[in-house]
Amino acid sequence: MSALSEKEFKAVLDAFGFKASGKPFGNGHINDTFIIDGTPKYVLQKINKDVFKNPVALMDNVASVTEYITERTKEMGKDTPRCTLHMCKTTDGANVFQAANGEYYRAYQFVDDCDSVDKADDLKYYYNAAVAIGNFYSILDGFDASTLTETIPNFHHTKKRFENLKAAIAADKMGRAASVQAEIQFALDRENITSIILDAMQEGSVPVRVTHNDTKMNNILFDSETKEPVCLIDLDTVMPGSFLYDYGDFLRFAANTGEEDDIDLSLVNFDLKVFEAFTKGCLDSMGSTLTEKELLLMPISAAIMTYECGIRFLEDHLNGDTYFKIHRENHNLDRARTQFKLVADIEKNLDTMLSFIKSYHN
Repeated sequence: MSALSEKEFKAVLDAFGFKASGKPFGNGHINDTFIIDGTPKYVLQKINKDVFKNPVALMDNVASVTEYITERTKEMGKDTPRCTLHMCKTTDGANVFQAANGEYYRAYQFVDDCDSVDKADDLKYYYNAAVAIGNFYSILDGFDASTLTETIPNFHHTKKRFENLKAAIAADKMGRAASVQAEIQFALDRENITSIILDAMQEGSVPVRVTHNDTKMNNILFDSETKEPVCLIDLDTVMPGSFLYDYGDFLRFAANTGEEDDIDLSLVNFDLKVFEAFTKGCLDSMGSTLTEKELLLMPISAAIMTYECGIRFLEDHLNGDTYFKIHRENHNLDRARTQFKLVADIEKNLDTMLSFIKSYHN
């Protein structure tokens, strides 16, 4: 759809009852974001329909989860203004507004006096990040996750991701398979891990929970003064899943001593100190909520989620780089190699990681 004219954008502002004007804000890669100045401030976003095919269902998910968190924190006697994102409904009472050009917009109250970080030198940040995630899970423990819509179907269905990779290998659209046989073999050799979490969820030993599905450090807000955890943001991928998805995916990003696309793989290792700090925070904030099977699978979940990301990068490389944006030749291949190096390092540390969990939890 075409961009909104000034008149059409004003219609969006009017739909939410905003009197002030908006200006671009932040550097997100998915949605277009605007800050609405005034007292209080608001955040207005255009939802990316290429990524999220059903913006109405997405915002119904967000409304259900945030309203539940707000009510539960009230019942618990805790501070509510910053316990979660607070949506702004339209003047007609809707969760989302469709503009004249067909695009969808949503708005939130701006969360004051908070910061986010990408990575940190202070291990306390990783502990506090885990507390924020653990609080999210603990508060939502009584929420029926089956009432939520899958905004991105099969997002962390590792088995289907593996089948997609095999299809890309067979098709070999770009004629690249011959030059990446080592990476292909690494991926194929680990088919056995693709169904570990899925099977545990199927048998019920790992419960289906409300999951965030994008637990990067910069999706966690910290108090600007105390650095204590405040809440999780970017709730677009909130849907049914497993705690192990969020736990493993956080470590995939945060415990990597290198960059996600490092060419020098000697820089890429799994940081056990970050693992310990983050795991302590999870166990302190939600240890009693976790099942025995979840505890046992926490170490391997870090390998599974890293592997899943790696095979997605490799698949995209084989398919001609049609999903992930690239900034140099073989960029997705470099990303896949980085993830696979990290998987190998996690595998070397699985016994150590499990011993730590067992000793700390007990």
